[in-house]
Amino acid sequence: MNKKNTLKTFIGEIPRNLFSGFVVSLIALPLGLGLALASGAPPISGIIAAIVGGIVVSLIGGSKVTITGPGNGLVVVILSAITVLGNGDMYQGYLYTLAAIVISGILLIILGFLRMGALGDFFPSSAIQGMLAAIGIGIFAKQIHVMLGNLDAKGSIVELLIQVPEGIFNFLKTDNSSMFYAGLIGIISLLIMVFYSKIRNRYFQLIPAPMWIVVLSVGLYYYFDVFSAAAYPIDKNLLIALPNDILSNFAFPDFGKVYQLEFISAVISITLIASIESLLSIKAVDKLDPLKRRSNVNKDIRALGLATVISGFLGGLNVVTVIARSSVNVNNKGSNRSANFFHALFLVAFILLFATELRKIPLSALAAILVFTGYKLAAPENLKKVFNIGSEQLLIFIATLLVTISTSLITGILVGIIITFIIHIIINKNVLLFIKNILKPNVLMFTEDGKYYVSVKNFSSFLNYTKLKSKLDQIPETEEAIVDFTLCDFVDHSVMENMNNYSETFERKGGHFEVIGLDDSKPGSAHPFALRKILPKHRVPKKGVLTKRQKFIQKISEEMQYSYEAFSDLELKELTNFGYFKTRKIDKVSNVLTNNDCTIFDVQFSEGEMIAKQVIKATMLHIHTKNKIPKFTLDKEGVFEYILHFSGYKDIDIDAHPDFSKRFYLSGKNEEKIRAFFTDELILFFESNKQYHIEATNVGLLVLSNERLASVKEIKALAYFGASLQKIIERC
Repeated sequence: MNKKNTLKTFIGEIPRNLFSGFVVSLIALPLGLGLALASGAPPISGIIAAIVGGIVVSLIGGSKVTITGPGNGLVVVILSAITVLGNGDMYQGYLYTLAAIVISGILLIILGFLRMGALGDFFPSSAIQGMLAAIGIGIFAKQIHVMLGNLDAKGSIVELLIQVPEGIFNFLKTDNSSMFYAGLIGIISLLIMVFYSKIRNRYFQLIPAPMWIVVLSVGLYYYFDVFSAAAYPIDKNLLIALPNDILSNFAFPDFGKVYQLEFISAVISITLIASIESLLSIKAVDKLDPLKRRSNVNKDIRALGLATVISGFLGGLNVVTVIARSSVNVNNKGSNRSANFFHALFLVAFILLFATELRKIPLSALAAILVFTGYKLAAPENLKKVFNIGSEQLLIFIATLLVTISTSLITGILVGIIITFIIHIIINKNVLLFIKNILKPNVLMFTEDGKYYVSVKNFSSFLNYTKLKSKLDQIPETEEAIVDFTLCDFVDHSVMENMNNYSETFERKGGHFEVIGLDDSKPGSAHPFALRKILPKHRVPKKGVLTKRQKFIQKISEEMQYSYEAFSDLELKELTNFGYFKTRKIDKVSNVLTNNDCTIFDVQFSEGEMIAKQVIKATMLHIHTKNKIPKFTLDKEGVFEYILHFSGYKDIDIDAHPDFSKRFYLSGKNEEKIRAFFTDELILFFESNKQYHIEATNVGLLVLSNERLASVKEIKALAYFGASLQKIIERC
């Protein structure tokens, strides 16, 4: 698309992006205020982050439909930084934290230029889930007290959770009318958040749930002010505090503690969580984009870093990519970065025009929004989802969660990484597998028959996933890609989850992405994202647990009326009659498709001995011929590795078909019978189909393409090839 058409499209899409930006701003306004308050910062700091992020990232960012602003994940980190750096003085702690935010933004810019966006894939999925759940519990623990009108609750996350029953009792028994009414508004606001999605009225759904809370809260204030003789029952200290002149009351960072250990720790924590939250959100939003575009992650990280620096100097919080507001943008037909820009402009308008009304919103109403947000991050069903993937994943999740709650986010994620690594060692009973191979190049990519083929060796886990990802990101998503884990001993949950993400992306864009080589593995559970331990060559996987590839093969068997046995104990002794297996030892056969006359199967075999021994897995076709046929081998011209047992026999030319003789290497002992067998019909068939290695003996024909497992598409093509070839041979 040329620049003129791109500009025309951009201008034509402005109306819907303007509307989408407006809807997003309705959510961003109360959330920005609430997240800032939950972080221990002035309410305006959250709005500053949303405005600066919307303007800067929309102009220089690398994503299309993401929305930026303050994030849920940073609430606990910012609150901790303000508390520790301030030593009891929350405002001074806020100024020191602004300095940490500025330096964090600079680090993000550097990470972006160093192309470190892939670092988000280094962290184990279950450890990240545990960290997010801990953040949710932290938000919930603090904000539920504020929601009930109590601003004085203090203590650690655990202590605040223990105080919840007492807080509820005090709310019910209080004689403080201001606290009671604030808590009542908080509870009603929480009910709005919970039941909003269940109200199906389309006019009601035009206004997002957080904005309904704002509208009703402000409306209640005006009811008492205009229509009621009684005074507004909620004290001013329980309402949002905004400066009288917003434009002249910016806070500026204080760099006085820049060399102190607690300051450096705050910078690292803020940078770590900001980058993880943004990277996860960018990845998730790309999956929602109806136009199937992929974000330039490193460019986006640089833009987020610059926005964070500017926001910090103006008194704002970190700028991150946020999944919830981005989802709203996509759902309201936002199609490019202008929606993020418009959302920022609407926030400017709200702050300048409606600052008086915003001061009438009770803190408890905003706290209710955050209580609901915290619950969603740490919902009990998340435990069930993690457990379904594997019991070891639940252990990682809970360990990360508990350590994060009791210590810090950095300690929590480090413990999650260490426990994940220890579990991987225990499962494999081999620490050397990881130590010896961690620095080795374990990914090979090449093209084969127009397909991209990626072979992964030794192990694939969160430790070395970036090597695999860098190769996969080079493949156009409109093409066909095959990822082969045959040479791997172990594949972890994080890699399996990412393989599924690639598969969905390729499918959306018209390509094909397939994972092979895991059929002989022991899964951690029946879940498709479960980790995989490749079994020793003589062991058969547990029956009933099929991989995605096996499920597709099963579907092929139903379509073509073949019988299918995934975990076969067949020995297929007739294979040893083929010269191909004269020097190769068959270990096991699996994924057997058969219709009496044709059998397609995966075979594991070894060749060589001692240190030269090599284990190979390949997909082959065995055609049982009814007619007696001569012994021969047929290969592509110039390919000799399969026909060493026919050495000494010359290439047989078919005089009537010189093109066939140029393309194929045909050899065998009885030249006369072979020439008679290769009829015009048979030669035409071979010329017009894919070239396979074919060997014929007295027990039929052995057909294979390459010494590797076949993809589902290749198996289907092999089945059709075999059925057609068999019919022609029967007529010979």
